[in-house]
Amino acid sequence: METTTMHRPLVLAALMAMSTSVCLADAKQNVPPKGYSALFNGKDLSGWQGRPHFDPAKWAALSEDERAAKQKEFDEDMKKHWRVENGVLINDGKGVYLTTDKDYGNYELLIDWKMVPKGDSGVYLRGSPQVQIWDTTQEGGKWKIKADKGSGGLFNNKTAPSDPLVHADKPIGEWNNFRIKIVDDKVSVWLNDKLVVDDATMENYWDKDRKTPLYETGPIQLQTHGGEMQWKNIFLKPLPPTKS
Repeated sequence: METTTMHRPLVLAALMAMSTSVCLADAKQNVPPKGYSALFNGKDLSGWQGRPHFDPAKWAALSEDERAAKQKEFDEDMKKHWRVENGVLINDGKGVYLTTDKDYGNYELLIDWKMVPKGDSGVYLRGSPQVQIWDTTQEGGKWKIKADKGSGGLFNNKTAPSDPLVHADKPIGEWNNFRIKIVDDKVSVWLNDKLVVDDATMENYWDKDRKTPLYETGPIQLQTHGGEMQWKNIFLKPLPPTKS
């Protein structure tokens, strides 16, 4: 009887661990939490199109025929380099960026990503670069451009903060999670639940002098930059506009 009593806490702990592991195993990929919608359905590229690094203002200025011709070209390229396997978006490191069909203004974005060694990528907000993703190890070869600071920073800022506040990346080959909040031109980023960008201005990359603000709306783009990237659990919650 005494032996049973002594072992009871161990048994309960084991049962709790088993229960937790079962819950984690049963968690479904690409199913949005309450208040969010899924931008990626886990099955195919529905809701997405191809587009490279392209100024949204210049894109809008094209004629309908010009846009249609370019979009056809970009979509053909997308099909060569993007695929879905087991509920995961995979890019081979080449080709156009995966781009939402719709434009978005203010929102919170959740997205999981995983990369290979020496990888380099990012998330474009409103068609503008970017929330940075890269191999932050010395072996990755990009410490000279501050890769050692970590992912999640607003890499293309010139005067506003560009470096992440802390290094929060998981080891290469493991899944990472972003929570990105954009309101007007202010961006906050959490990487693996750690705040790495705190309500910083995201500058308008397309204005070389950075005198005009970020576009009010635009697509979300997943960048290709030479190394395989994987993505899943891409969820968006619209936030109300602050301007009438």
